[in-house]
Amino acid sequence: MVDAHQTFVIVGGGLAGVKAAETLRAEGFTGRVILVCDERDHPYERPPLSKGYLLGNEERDSVFVHEPAWYAQAEIELHLGQPAVRLDRTAKAVALGDGTRIHYDKLLLATGAEPRRLDIPGTGLAGVHHLRRLAHAERLRGVLTALGRDNGHLVIAGAGWIGLEVAAAARSYGAEVTVIEPAPTPLHGVLGPELGALFTDLHSEHGVRFHFGARLTEITGQDGMVLAVRTDDGEEHPAHQVLAAIGAAPRTALAESAGLELVDRASGGGVAVDETLRTSDPDVFAAGDVAAAAHPLFGTRLRVEHWANALNGGPAAARAMLGQEVSYDRIPYFFSDQYDLGLEYSGYAPPGSYAQVVVRGDAGKREFTAFWPAADGRLLAGMNVNVWDVNETVQALIRSGRPLDTAALADPGTPLESLLAPAEEE
Repeated sequence: MVDAHQTFVIVGGGLAGVKAAETLRAEGFTGRVILVCDERDHPYERPPLSKGYLLGNEERDSVFVHEPAWYAQAEIELHLGQPAVRLDRTAKAVALGDGTRIHYDKLLLATGAEPRRLDIPGTGLAGVHHLRRLAHAERLRGVLTALGRDNGHLVIAGAGWIGLEVAAAARSYGAEVTVIEPAPTPLHGVLGPELGALFTDLHSEHGVRFHFGARLTEITGQDGMVLAVRTDDGEEHPAHQVLAAIGAAPRTALAESAGLELVDRASGGGVAVDETLRTSDPDVFAAGDVAAAAHPLFGTRLRVEHWANALNGGPAAARAMLGQEVSYDRIPYFFSDQYDLGLEYSGYAPPGSYAQVVVRGDAGKREFTAFWPAADGRLLAGMNVNVWDVNETVQALIRSGRPLDTAALADPGTPLESLLAPAEEE
């Protein structure tokens, strides 16, 4: 039975928020747990929105973290469809959109991120989409079905993970797809030119057209509907629907208005937290997409927008709220599925941080593992493509901080596990 000796409030109904609430109960917290969600849907996972659910392979109910009855059973007070509009740190209270005021002893901000908007003429036309929420995915799934049926054109602004996954889904429905990307390859900022070209080839083989080195400048329409898009190099592309997939911005408005320390956009943005996920206020924590955490392994502040960070960060923050010793040092991880290509990526290797890309296996057949070592041989990141059961070893190699021999990394005959063994003393 819940007692009122303490109240922990979680703002944000995504995976990080609900996993934090779940962990509080699992760790024996008997106070009030209040979960504030600005969406009317119960908390759900986001990967299916651009993968299985969008493809039509998964049903709507499969995306939810828990069945609705679970929240009452766990004695978690759920406020659906209620945005938190003000944080009063002096009074230790959160105000909701309907005027409700909730006191907290500890507060977790798990407000996530929102799609960046195209700041160009024509975005108010019917047929301009973003993909972040379940309602977006429901609408887009219907759009892709119609485009495939009518041989319609989808233009995607941005060749990042969301843009490419939606491109793959759209082609599976039979839609015509053009991707506009200012960089010279897809995923240029994540994978660099060495491997970005692999995704150009993959999607081109499936009929996707790319227009690199250009940005959208206008969406034109007729009778309120999308007709075409124009780019800054003077090109025009036919379009019946447009998806803006140009990244996401952390939802920091609540934290900013409350005077919490933030990270500037040039450094990734987000709410600044230490390795325990505590903000500049000792009673306020942040986790998931909105948190820019001091990472003890990489020695820098990271804001990670992927599923695994929400899955693991929410529970870590919950334990820290309970006063447990926490050092959140999870290695960033994400996965993607596009056509017959599946991949896992672990680590952190921004442009300029690595010396080279080392490939083990056959990149031509898209069955390989790629490694991003630093100049001193330490492994910064690894990506396995259609090769499985190696991710844990890749993460262990990253965590070891040990200089690695690039020839051994590239040699399929050298077991990756052997690189974890201490070097023999001469």
